[in-house]
Amino acid sequence: MHLTRTTAIIAGILALTFAITIIAYPYMPDRIASHWGTSGEVNGYLSKFWGLFLVPLLSAGMTLLFLLIPRIDPLRANIREFRAVYDGFVIVFLLFLLYMQVFILLWNAGVRVSIAQTLSPALGVLYYACGILIGKAKMNWFIGIRTPWTLSSQAVWDRTHALGGKLFRLVGILAFLGLFFPAVAFYLILLPVLFVSGYLVYFSYREYELEERRRAGPAGPAQP
Repeated sequence: MHLTRTTAIIAGILALTFAITIIAYPYMPDRIASHWGTSGEVNGYLSKFWGLFLVPLLSAGMTLLFLLIPRIDPLRANIREFRAVYDGFVIVFLLFLLYMQVFILLWNAGVRVSIAQTLSPALGVLYYACGILIGKAKMNWFIGIRTPWTLSSQAVWDRTHALGGKLFRLVGILAFLGLFFPAVAFYLILLPVLFVSGYLVYFSYREYELEERRRAGPAGPAQP
């Protein structure tokens, strides 16, 4: 299989993620700060190996999954219609993990930065990329807003994803604002995405119910 541009970029991001980790490894402490509370304090540690290599290994595992999905999805022909956007999202996601790995390395090397202000722009970009992907996604079993109602109706899928694409791009913008408002950064990161995710599930249900009523007509479903 020839090496495509996307494959080369993904391989480069993975190689860089592992390379900076291997180079930094001898200079890191035995216990690695790996989890932070909402106020920015460290509240979780891992051993040196897992603390440093968890993100690179996660990146490698997610890459394999991302490459596998277009091959195993029963509706893979639909994925081909938005494959360019899908590949772009994979690159953004891996860059997000690389960004977080750099943060972990810097923190454990003694460089103290605000976790909220670090996460805000990164998640803002990731959420916005999700919005682009959702807005372009055709019906499939792995990517997008997959509820019983979107997977049961092409029209419901289309309407839900059209709205979801717009809302997730808005969520990305709100998350990015946390960079400038650190006191409420975690709220801007978490609350909008939780609300939008829940609302889209409800929206798909409501749209499906409305569609069923339109099919039944004003007289209601036919009696046997």
